[in-house]
Amino acid sequence: MMKNFGSSPPHNSNNHQTPNHIRERHHRKHGLLCALPWRFSLRGYGFCMAALFLFCFGSLCYQLNGGAPRILLDIRQYLGESTYLNDHGPPAQRLLPFPSQVVYNRVGKCGSRTVVILLRLLAEKHKFNLVSSDIHNKTRLMKQEQVDLVKNISKIPQPFLYTRHVHFMNFTRYSGAQPVYINIIRDPISRFLSNYFFRRFGDWRGEQNHLIRTPGMKDDERYLDINVCILENYPECSNPRVFYIIPYFCGQHPKCREPGVWALERAKQNVLENYLLVGILEELEDVLLMLERLLPHYFSGVLDIYKSPEYRKMGNLTGTVRKHMPTLEALQVLYHRMRYEYEFYDFIRDQFHLVKKKIGLRSTSRPPIYPPDFLRELALRTPEPLDEDEELDSDLEDANSWLVHP
Repeated sequence: MMKNFGSSPPHNSNNHQTPNHIRERHHRKHGLLCALPWRFSLRGYGFCMAALFLFCFGSLCYQLNGGAPRILLDIRQYLGESTYLNDHGPPAQRLLPFPSQVVYNRVGKCGSRTVVILLRLLAEKHKFNLVSSDIHNKTRLMKQEQVDLVKNISKIPQPFLYTRHVHFMNFTRYSGAQPVYINIIRDPISRFLSNYFFRRFGDWRGEQNHLIRTPGMKDDERYLDINVCILENYPECSNPRVFYIIPYFCGQHPKCREPGVWALERAKQNVLENYLLVGILEELEDVLLMLERLLPHYFSGVLDIYKSPEYRKMGNLTGTVRKHMPTLEALQVLYHRMRYEYEFYDFIRDQFHLVKKKIGLRSTSRPPIYPPDFLRELALRTPEPLDEDEELDSDLEDANSWLVHP
């Protein structure tokens, strides 16, 4: 028998709550509902969407640029970055454009002064490292010199463009990363004449510049008639001195300095395998346009600079003084001595026009300065001189020596 110890009969508490309890519970529920953001005003909604867009856009820029914007890195550096580095490690390296290692092993008297001046202006504009060597009389290097040069070039912070008068080098032979090569050449006889008179009389930048470059040149050599030099077979106007362009592309092998088919074919092979572009000076504006297309992170805006009045005024000072044409007979002899140089020049010109055609540029090529029809047939009148193993003197006359190299 169950007993009830209560003083009142059992009842349901839910049915007997006081009005105060009901109001208190209602107020608690209403307060929780009010705390939840169920409603947004139109202004608040727009603010949230704008914040989301900015976050997504900033995240995209962060990833595309390979890291945080520079201003945020500077702020973090100013505020102190020890906590960030301890928690997250160093910031991601910024992605570099490809290619980020370019070598311009410029050929003497082939517009290199023009291009180097442009590069100095472009390096300041696009913030790449331009290293222009002040060594002008060492194009052929011993093995250890090649090793040292590869090591020094590889240490330049990327992106960089290195330029020097030096024959082609294979960086992979010395465990270095092979850079992209570029270069410009010109009609071989035109290059030879420019060098011949420049060594003697300089250019319009100053009448005494040639005396500084060639202080040991005697007057009988300085005023030697170019026709006499060619027709009487002076060393300066004969092989191997006039075999000049091909070694820049053939390389450092001793056979590259010997006029012949071996050096010619090796130079062609190196151009096809290691050079992004080899242009011709006779079509310089097209060359600059091609460089702007192929290497925009180095050459963007180069044509605007080249065509500017300020640059034109500066460039007019680099013209060689007292240059004149030899006789037809001397030109014929010289052309025969430079037949391998002309075969290489024709190959480069054809390759350059092919690249222009692939990119969709209409060629503005002009006919050769010296048509080969009347130059090819004449046989050599004089014997070849004895072989010489001395350095080419023309390298000493590089016109870039007047620049302040970075």
